Amino acid sequence: MNRASWLLGIVALALLSACGNPAPTAPPSPEVGVIVVRPQSIANIVDVPGRVQAVRTAQVRARVDGIVQRRVYKEGSDVKAGQELFRIDPRELRANLSAVQASLLRATATAANAQQDVERYKGLVEDQAISKQEYDAAVARLRTAEADVAQTKAQLESAELSLSYTTVTAPIDGRAGRAQVTEGALVSASGATLLTTIDQLNPVYVNFSQSSASLLAIGREIAEGKLRVPIFGRVEVTLILEDGSTYRHKGHLDFLDLAIDEATGTAAIRAEAPNPEQTLLPGQFVRARIEAGERPNNFLLPQRAVQVSTTGSRVYLVDDKNVVAAQEVKTGPLQEGSWVILSGLKNGDRVVVDGLQKIQPGVTVRIAADAAAPAAGGNASAQPAAER
Repeated sequence: MNRASWLLGIVALALLSACGNPAPTAPPSPEVGVIVVRPQSIANIVDVPGRVQAVRTAQVRARVDGIVQRRVYKEGSDVKAGQELFRIDPRELRANLSAVQASLLRATATAANAQQDVERYKGLVEDQAISKQEYDAAVARLRTAEADVAQTKAQLESAELSLSYTTVTAPIDGRAGRAQVTEGALVSASGATLLTTIDQLNPVYVNFSQSSASLLAIGREIAEGKLRVPIFGRVEVTLILEDGSTYRHKGHLDFLDLAIDEATGTAAIRAEAPNPEQTLLPGQFVRARIEAGERPNNFLLPQRAVQVSTTGSRVYLVDDKNVVAAQEVKTGPLQEGSWVILSGLKNGDRVVVDGLQKIQPGVTVRIAADAAAPAAGGNASAQPAAER
């Protein structure tokens, strides 16, 4: 065989080999997971920051002048109303009380003598042994003496009250704070020297605010039937602590200011929460989740199914022919990893939740054999096998 025949054979074999290869096929349709959405009533949760406040706060101040002899209570301990907190040197006030008591004895004796004069003069004036003028003067002296007795009794009561103020007691039950004075300190009644503060910590208040625009929107939704709310005093509040944990006791709303703050454009709202373990402290930051009624006929979608941007939010729907289309939606608050969808969806829509990175509008897709889990709260159902 010559060289030309050998090359011709090689070319022929190459052509036969090329003819035996199958033609390239189109890539398979991307596979996605979907859920079928169903409308339901969804809790309307409002999440706002707040500060804890003691339900009652009492400032314990000096009511007499004197030197602090002793601090009786333990700082940071729980105290009862009437419990002794401080002792102020009582010697000066005790001496003043003794002086007033002596004045009362003298005034009482004077009044008794004047009373005897009146009784004696009464018979004499009837016998015309003395003039009517002398009798009237005796009656006037009696009235003056009785007035002196009454005045001295008032002074005695004031002295006794001042002496009692040397023993400083707690006005309310609560937790007593740090002492603001030490033994030997001079305290003043006119200056109302602060001795300590007592906070009542069970229950506690949580103060927060809501913008006037939000209040108007809530009122409008209530009027349109888009939001059902309970009686104000029954609106429950869940507190989230600074470490992210949920406070074990639920509170409730107990105050809504009917005036809008001109500086901030917000209305003050307050919740009351039990605090038996005294976990919540005045000034502590918390987040309040207000269960402000429920929204009928809304949807819940897993957070991963909704694409949120500066221009809005959208999801991807799959129609009866398994073709993908983008759909703009209006989102509400985020609840436990799921978006509340206020508008943009209808009953039975198939929403893509898995495989979003592989699709775009107009693409035909395959439904995954294992559909995505339903949205939180049982809002969406898994894709039926007949529709896959």
